[in-house]
Amino acid sequence: MHQEADHQVPVLIVGGSLVGLSTSLFLGRLGVPHLLVERHSGTSIHPRGRGNNVRTMELFRVAGIEPDIKTAASLLADNHGILQTPTLVGDAGEWLFKHIDPGGGLARFSPTAWCLCSQNDLEPVLLDGARRLGGDLRYSHEMETFEQDDEGVTAVVRDRATDERYTVRAAYLVAADGPRSPVRNRLGIGQSGPGDLFANVSVTFRSKLLTEVVGDRRFICCYLTDPGADGALLPVDNKEHWVFHAPWHPERGETLDEFTEDRLERHIRRAVGNPGLDVEITGKASWRAAERVADRYTTGRVFLAGDSAHEMSPTGAFGSNTGIQDAHNLAWKLAAVLQGWAGPALLDTYDTERRPVATATSARASARSVEHSHPGFAPAPGIGGAKRGGILNVVLGYRYLHGAVLGTDPDQEVVPDALRLTGDPGTRAPHLWVQREGERISTLDLYERSLVLLSDTRSTTDWHTAAQRIAESDGVRLDSYRVGTELTYTPQNSEADTPPDWALTHGTTPDGAVLVRPDGFVAWRAAGAVPDAEATLRQVVRTVLRTP
Repeated sequence: MHQEADHQVPVLIVGGSLVGLSTSLFLGRLGVPHLLVERHSGTSIHPRGRGNNVRTMELFRVAGIEPDIKTAASLLADNHGILQTPTLVGDAGEWLFKHIDPGGGLARFSPTAWCLCSQNDLEPVLLDGARRLGGDLRYSHEMETFEQDDEGVTAVVRDRATDERYTVRAAYLVAADGPRSPVRNRLGIGQSGPGDLFANVSVTFRSKLLTEVVGDRRFICCYLTDPGADGALLPVDNKEHWVFHAPWHPERGETLDEFTEDRLERHIRRAVGNPGLDVEITGKASWRAAERVADRYTTGRVFLAGDSAHEMSPTGAFGSNTGIQDAHNLAWKLAAVLQGWAGPALLDTYDTERRPVATATSARASARSVEHSHPGFAPAPGIGGAKRGGILNVVLGYRYLHGAVLGTDPDQEVVPDALRLTGDPGTRAPHLWVQREGERISTLDLYERSLVLLSDTRSTTDWHTAAQRIAESDGVRLDSYRVGTELTYTPQNSEADTPPDWALTHGTTPDGAVLVRPDGFVAWRAAGAVPDAEATLRQVVRTVLRTP
């Protein structure tokens, strides 16, 4: 560390929106001191980015803030589905989908579910959670320059309130600084993909009469398709606060100045189908949808996360969720390296794991925008042609084919055609309800601060003792649980309730074992007994963690 720096921290985070705040939260949970700087004066005030998918909610569940998020999201708890209609007057139109989890089938795969929580409501929850964990988060502070060397990064930060400058020396820098990312540009990292897709003007407005027009249709979003006034309507409180996305065509020379309050009011009234609707514009902001992925996520000790690494069409809310999952993948690896139980080369797997996921997911997002005929999107030939279909395989079933995993099939697709969570290396580990020390938990709740080895009490191979010895002798964070001893099954419905076969669920046998990473992804599994469990497991752990 450079002794002349004003502040010295293991990690400097640039950007304090959803992804930066999530990075802070996850690092705080893992005991990694860090500093976050954000140029704006506070969290988002615009209700956007509301769809938090089931994988993101699993991460927030393990991080301990799921209840707080559900409280913040309570106003929209009963909103489901996407409606497409030429007008809201009458009962015309059709539901593109009415429920995101019809029949409640998701409960087989996860202990949680989707949550509709707008960015302006979610960010304060993340901020409070991060600060409770000791995060040093500074708003109205902007990183101006940075330089890196073999041992760390030195940054100059300006306090925008006082105009004072100070230096920060960090071992690593995480850039969550948005789609125009000054850090990415400074590093000279290019981007690949179709580029800009379409643009909208997002308008917040008040209308007390609109709730009567909407009636009992509790949608997440409504695509209004009047050719002269198309757009997307989103409820904020189901009462009088709303958001409307109006198509904007800068490629035709249309300027933002043309979107006057009078024009927007008339547009909304016509789109809804009620010329006498009360509309009071309270704010507007422009945004552009794009499909781009950075050509690399890392340069030396600097990492890109969120919109600085990838841009996606908003349909399906894939972008923010992918960014939050970037942060989670990177956080455990930074913690492992900084705390000395993994080698620095583990950080190289951040790019090899997350970049293919973003490439595949961004293509699915564009395809979904085509499928839903998103207002303002007239795709050029070849754009939006990725596979369509179910959403669960995209948000929950993606795979890491290369990286901190052993035994993957590199010929598989990153995003499969169907959801398959059966313990394959590189996939999110299966969810089962179990009892640990008298408490009912999901197996997913075991995965956060350490590697975890699952084995069976009946196994002829003593995987459990092998893991304990490795943790003690090698200084690795490795916890071990035997199903039947440390983890047990309690019937939920009746005494006749059949216990799930954990080994079958995880694609192994009672003599085998499964190694799960701190982010809940399967690192490796053994199909059965081995002659020397300790030697086998030690080699696996060293390979996964990139230790000598």
